[in-house]
Amino acid sequence: MRIALIAPPWLSIPPIAYGGIETVIDDLAKGFTAAGHEVLLCATGDSTCPVPTTWSFSESQSTRMGTSAAELRQVLFSYASAGDADIIHDHTLLGPVFAAERSLHNVVTTCHGAFDEDLQKIYQSAAPRIPTIAISQDHALSAGAIPIARVIHHGVNPDRFAVGSGAGDYLAFLGRMAPAKGVDTAIRVARAAGLPLRIAAKMSQPEEHRYFEESVRPLLGGDIVFMGELGFADKVELLGNARALLNPIDWPEPFGMVMIEALACSTPVVARRRGSVAEILQDGLTGYICDTEVELVEAVQQISTLDRYACRQSVEQNFSSKRMVDDHLDFYQSVLKPERTIDLRKTPSDRADLAHGLRGAEPLFQWA
Repeated sequence: MRIALIAPPWLSIPPIAYGGIETVIDDLAKGFTAAGHEVLLCATGDSTCPVPTTWSFSESQSTRMGTSAAELRQVLFSYASAGDADIIHDHTLLGPVFAAERSLHNVVTTCHGAFDEDLQKIYQSAAPRIPTIAISQDHALSAGAIPIARVIHHGVNPDRFAVGSGAGDYLAFLGRMAPAKGVDTAIRVARAAGLPLRIAAKMSQPEEHRYFEESVRPLLGGDIVFMGELGFADKVELLGNARALLNPIDWPEPFGMVMIEALACSTPVVARRRGSVAEILQDGLTGYICDTEVELVEAVQQISTLDRYACRQSVEQNFSSKRMVDDHLDFYQSVLKPERTIDLRKTPSDRADLAHGLRGAEPLFQWA
């Protein structure tokens, strides 16, 4: 099967540090290749994923994150490059609308964000012509009138995560510096439980800096330490040495990648009951699911009673990248059933016209 993966242009594949979507795309690309499929990654030129890659931007566009002009340029060039693919899996926001308007029948998309009012309008305009994947059952249930073609949980490669002992005897927070992620809540919980807290968080957007200055910095000091944004190796070390990961989110997060990363390091998770939490954690076995700050404090104080091996096992059995890859391949095959397949691919000249001016004179990707 020829599989084209279209990534947003904001971060490289894989990301240098923070980037859950980009990590998933990287694992899919490598997994599809290992399974014997041809893969084209439409990303940015600084991507290092070891598969054939095409790009319109030579570098990731993190400073333009969310701007429609940059994303539309990425979408136009990617579809021009990937036109001969059997399946195009689009992970952008604008791409599925573009594909639906062109009546392309070999395109699927994953919605990575919460189905708020804006995203509902966007995905409704593409459905049902573009099959949509949700990343948790809770995510699918929040989709409203949008038909969800399949629910596929994310996964990680357990072999990349060293099993940790929790010997650091601290709590860890990992995520974005945002109110919805609950950094200030994590600090209050750690202090009430009498335990150190190490905070690793992405902080690049203006609103993230504002939240840090107003709500987090005043709470730092003593055994509450902000470590900044960590690369992969440092992240694994942080998680593996932690007594537990604190994940006191306050929004319907579609899927919590940080939770399965912690579990892969054999570190239990204490989380608030929001979004996909109840699908990832087994309450009382791989962590604790709480409703209030008081419950979060109580859970942290009894975390040592949990078996860290069970945490690692839950990832190996339920949240591996191998399972994620297999689920996607099965879904692609269902999309490509003969009764669905209509060849609306553009000719090479059509695709060249579409891509004209988007990346100099360099030729479009040619499948083997």
